[in-house]
Amino acid sequence: MTLTREDIAKYPFLTDAAEEVRRVNLEIQNLDNPEVESIVKRAAERIREALENNPPRVSYREREEDIEIPSFPVAIIMAAASGNNYIKRRYALGEAIRAYNLLIEEERDKILEVAETFNWRIRRVKDTIGDRRFDFAISFIDYLRNTRPFHEDRFKLVNKPLLKGEVYLTKREVARLLREEVRRRIEDKLNMEIRLELPEKLLNHIEEIKKKYAGDSEKRIFETPKGTFHEAFPPCISQLFSAAKSGQHISHLGRFTLTSFLLNIGMKIPDIVDIFRSSSDFNERLTRYQVEHIAGSRGSGTKYIPPSCETLKTHGLCPGSETCGNVKHPLASYRRRIRIFKKESQDNISGHE
Repeated sequence: MTLTREDIAKYPFLTDAAEEVRRVNLEIQNLDNPEVESIVKRAAERIREALENNPPRVSYREREEDIEIPSFPVAIIMAAASGNNYIKRRYALGEAIRAYNLLIEEERDKILEVAETFNWRIRRVKDTIGDRRFDFAISFIDYLRNTRPFHEDRFKLVNKPLLKGEVYLTKREVARLLREEVRRRIEDKLNMEIRLELPEKLLNHIEEIKKKYAGDSEKRIFETPKGTFHEAFPPCISQLFSAAKSGQHISHLGRFTLTSFLLNIGMKIPDIVDIFRSSSDFNERLTRYQVEHIAGSRGSGTKYIPPSCETLKTHGLCPGSETCGNVKHPLASYRRRIRIFKKESQDNISGHE
């Protein structure tokens, strides 16, 4: 099966998309031309959609290949030129989620063809193992590479049929893995250094996006609900908190540490769920269940506390800051910092009286 222009419009991250851009002779220097204004506007819209939708997602316009295909590389240039990591990650995830939503509606042969463009070792099967029917068998190496950021138990290798080095998956599961591959490929593109002199029209769109979203994103990354003091977070928690809010990968222990810490200082469950919303594998139902379990409102009823500093050091989650002193637990560090900040505030008030 050959990829059509419609396929390339759906999945512009494919190699063929670059050929299409060359075919229409789209040059950076020509982006000020009124004839390509609709392409530039659509490129800016792609980024805005990813920033405004929650979870981030970019729409697909059917039968508009002449706009959809070239607007993708222009959006890549704009997002990369923004220099803002939040915008970059959010846009990459938005395009990846768009691809996933389109892939789950495709025929299996089309999914296979898209997967092969990433050099996956994958083949179609029609096997039933236990009471489940599987559509694809993929090399366990490709499987592990793309499930590394996932936290759901169902994606752990021990929970998948593994025969002769191949993992057996359903169509939807392969689409989910492709979503991660797409996100990673686009993030790689967004980390490129823009050395070209961009046209004024493009720069204006970039500045508008940065002004509207970049400032707000910085606030969202460090914003905490009323009653908690981000300034008093120990370095390990501050690092995990910032990573979670900006959608970076966090280990299972890291997520548990952050969640249990925030619960123990009084943060509400819905606010904690929102912190993980930018994660590439965010699942609201599953995340809420896990947070409620740690809070003790599910399961055994035990409210968990974060691991000790020693455990965090063992697992590489301690930044090694000397500012913590000889405390042995993140909660003890937080309480000490609160006391210090309150004392400094009182001293400042007294000094101005």
